[in-house]
Amino acid sequence: MAGSAGRGVALCVALSAWLAAAEEPKARNVVLVVSDGVRWQEVFRGADPLLMNAKHGGVRNVEALRKDFQRATAPEARQALFPFLWSVLARQGQLFGNRDRGSPARVANGRNFSYPGYNEMLTGRPDPRIDRNDFGPNPNETVFEWLNRQDGFRGRVAAFATWGVFNDILARERSGVAVFAGWSPPLGSDRPRLRLLEELYRTTTRIWEDNALDSLMHAAMKEYVQERRPRLLFVGYGETDEWAHAGRYDLTLRAAHQFDRFLADLWETLEALPEYRGQTLLLVTTDHGRGSGPSEWRQHGEKVRGSEAIWIGALGPGVAPLGERTNAPEVTLGQVAATIARFCAPGSEPRSLPEPLPF
Repeated sequence: MAGSAGRGVALCVALSAWLAAAEEPKARNVVLVVSDGVRWQEVFRGADPLLMNAKHGGVRNVEALRKDFQRATAPEARQALFPFLWSVLARQGQLFGNRDRGSPARVANGRNFSYPGYNEMLTGRPDPRIDRNDFGPNPNETVFEWLNRQDGFRGRVAAFATWGVFNDILARERSGVAVFAGWSPPLGSDRPRLRLLEELYRTTTRIWEDNALDSLMHAAMKEYVQERRPRLLFVGYGETDEWAHAGRYDLTLRAAHQFDRFLADLWETLEALPEYRGQTLLLVTTDHGRGSGPSEWRQHGEKVRGSEAIWIGALGPGVAPLGERTNAPEVTLGQVAATIARFCAPGSEPRSLPEPLPF
């Protein structure tokens, strides 16, 4: 009996230790990936049949677009558009933001456009002073800047983005964060592949003056990850927002689908590297929503109804595999910064941050 009691106590102690450990985040690295201006409607409902035409969506080849993305049900349509999100992230992690199922996610800054959204996402708080995209260097300390001063992260924090304004959003000059943004990423390497990428950045025809192509940025980012192995990484794709503003629903969908493929490629790359495998939290979101209907889907902002609505996904250690959240508490964009701080430096995160995402 004494032996049985002893084994019982030992088992209880072991179980208590296991439960306590299970409650603590186990991610050594965090990767935050954003596709600018992707609506929650496409993420959870798939392509909108009402916009898959020339009149409302500027579609050039309606038949081909419908063949690729139109399906009989919303689950089938969203799977066709975002296969990685729904086959991997939503099964092994969590996805917030489906307002049809009682899981609202929103920005809290009231501006509903990019710079205010990224500031909220990266600092945890809206700043009413930031009222335009050409605001200049961010006066607020982002979680990336804060972590770049912490032991274990100093010099291992990086950001890649197609939009040049990220040099200001992340206050590159002040923060010391390695920021590679817009059309002039200072890759600084003699590796042949990187020299080729720098040549492509210089010689590719620019569709948008301050927004590079997603494919170029993605390739440069992968090279950096494989060579430098950052512990905290931001990756920002911009074509989804640009094509929506241009009124091209066909190219918006194709950019969104390609974003999903980029996301899958990045995750496979991380899982293939021992420094990241099983030790990396992946956060995926957007900086703002968009309007609805035949014309307002192109726009967002204070006066565009619904453009405060967003979505947030998470995958990795510390994230229970609850899948698509339903009837869940509202989450906000600022909780992304709090989540990064909690996972990267638990117990020492700034007190000004909101609660992290409820994983």
